[in-house]
Amino acid sequence: MAQFTRIEVAQIMKDTGMVPLFFHKDIEVSKKVLKACYDGGARLLEFTARGDFAHEVFGELTKYAIAELPGMVMGVGSVTDAAQASMYMALGANFIVTPVLREDIAIVCNRRKVLWSPGCGTLTEITRAEELGCEIVKLFPGDIYGPQFVKGIKGPQQWTSIMPTGGVSPTKENLSAWFAAGVTCVGMGSKLMAKDADGNFDYNKIEEMTRNALNIIKDLKN
Repeated sequence: MAQFTRIEVAQIMKDTGMVPLFFHKDIEVSKKVLKACYDGGARLLEFTARGDFAHEVFGELTKYAIAELPGMVMGVGSVTDAAQASMYMALGANFIVTPVLREDIAIVCNRRKVLWSPGCGTLTEITRAEELGCEIVKLFPGDIYGPQFVKGIKGPQQWTSIMPTGGVSPTKENLSAWFAAGVTCVGMGSKLMAKDADGNFDYNKIEEMTRNALNIIKDLKN
């Protein structure tokens, strides 16, 4: 069951401005990445459940967050249908992110008052998502549309909250473009999850990059 309400999750997304994205099949590696993000100041993490037995890893990761990382909001991405969304909510997901707009997912999330963020790519999809109760729309893939698309959407729909995912990097130049266009927050995956020369996750670097990105975003929002 979710530890945070949909409104609380939306507010944390807005306040911090960034949602790290991550998946790994190994629970111990996942814990260390989550801890690095947390120590860097992140208060949300989207576990992009794309591998076999991902639900088992997420369940353990959520228990770890509840026990050891107070205030950490755990969510799940790459969710494909209502059944999968329901399973992850039973495992403690506080928010559900999908690559596409699916009304069946909206229904099961709304029933439990869990925030859901569907991947949208047109104004019609964004409007439909909002009609279905979406608080923050995921713009995906973000690098295909870019900040100019966000600016165009915010013209006629100033109330729309957008989170681009894909094409977001932890640099001042990139983040400045997105936030100047009017995004509420950004989803950041591979560009944030630093690795060393051997291809292993560099936990210290992830913590450092998370902290730097959040500081940049804070300055941009103030």
